[in-house]
Amino acid sequence: MVNRRDHAQLFTTLAAEYERRFPASARLNTRANAVLVDGGSHALRLMRPFPPRVVRADGAWIEDEDGHRILDFWQGHHANILGHNPGFVTAALSRYFATGQGLLTGFTDRLQVEVAELLRRTTGADRVRFTTSGTLATMYAVLLARAYTVRPLVLKVRGGWHGAQPWGLKGVTFGTEPGFQEMDSAGLPTAIADQLLVTRYNDSDMLVDQFRAHGDQIACFIVEPFIGAGGMIPADPEFLRAARALTARYGVVLIFDEIVSGFRYRASDTGRMYGVQPDLATFGKVIGGGMPVAAVAGRAKIMNLIGKKGGKRVAFSGGTYSAHPASLLAAKTMLAYLIAHENEIYPRLTALAQITHRTVETAFAAEGIYARCTGYGNDVLPESPSAMLLFPYDDGVTPRTPDAARNPAVCDITLGEEILRIAMLLEGVHVTHGLGSVTTAHTESDIAYLGAACHRVAQRIK
Repeated sequence: MVNRRDHAQLFTTLAAEYERRFPASARLNTRANAVLVDGGSHALRLMRPFPPRVVRADGAWIEDEDGHRILDFWQGHHANILGHNPGFVTAALSRYFATGQGLLTGFTDRLQVEVAELLRRTTGADRVRFTTSGTLATMYAVLLARAYTVRPLVLKVRGGWHGAQPWGLKGVTFGTEPGFQEMDSAGLPTAIADQLLVTRYNDSDMLVDQFRAHGDQIACFIVEPFIGAGGMIPADPEFLRAARALTARYGVVLIFDEIVSGFRYRASDTGRMYGVQPDLATFGKVIGGGMPVAAVAGRAKIMNLIGKKGGKRVAFSGGTYSAHPASLLAAKTMLAYLIAHENEIYPRLTALAQITHRTVETAFAAEGIYARCTGYGNDVLPESPSAMLLFPYDDGVTPRTPDAARNPAVCDITLGEEILRIAMLLEGVHVTHGLGSVTTAHTESDIAYLGAACHRVAQRIK
């Protein structure tokens, strides 16, 4: 779909200035492209003409190869809700390594038990198994659901990202009309497309229709209580409650993908804030304290399909680095801290989110540009510390589903993604998807710095 605005000349101007200001990153990018596909190993960390190459990160700020100090709102793919490298986590890891421990042993240990106990206590899950990434966690959750129900179909929402695994790679990006219906990767078995159904986020009526048409063939409904890549938008309470009622009625496994939302709004899962207990849930990002940890947690009857009681029907056997001791130490340290300081951390994040969203929107409005943050709360969730900044073509539009937020006919996607990212870097700020996440390491003066940067960027755009 053609964008309503042509930003080609603006991008050319910004890119030329960026290349002059970031010469060391440019040189390293040349080396990277000689050995790495597109110069890196994660698509969201790459950008045109090249990304800044980071040498250190602390709290709200990073420093790049060129010596620039940059205010960061990407924050480790939204994982660092306390900022980069919180001292109590790095100190715990340093002490651990100093004792001659921390690298892989290949044995079970106390840390696995302790972190699993923390997750069970805070989320109400019966059983836990660890892995290394959100992608693997959601894949294993779907495998468990399909094995448990002996059904073929997987239902997900349009715009929902559940990792680069087969049952997540349909309807992620907005494609041709009616949008969100295409497979998002080549190389998948053709049968996968037929096994994946997509429904509209926050549309209870469409969800009812999907279950009426396919309910006896659906193995699971996987959904984020706060959708991430689809727009950083909270689920409506009635939508999640309808999901729980329908999955129970049709014998479908309800999976909450809490890789983004878990431990972001309180020291626990988000589903129970809605009064909804899923059958399975996946966790990652925040729980790892900056280290690679993910988990599947849920009902014993389903989880036991992995082990002896369930005949080892599901090959969730783990990988070499599953439950890595250093990662689990970071997880234990982070979770214990979040639990102990819950009443300080989460109100502060909410307050900072409110200031940030209004500061950014006001800065663009002052220059005559209509911009809207997502992440606004509802009756269940407070205003989110994680949000996107969108540029709807029509004033007054506030996108509340991926069907609007990621639709290039509704929002200026090029402006919010490509133009804004490079323009903000020229002003000493790093954003992704228009904005990103505030952390407890951000201060009110940091938000004022962001607001001033937005003013100058808006003037460039105008």
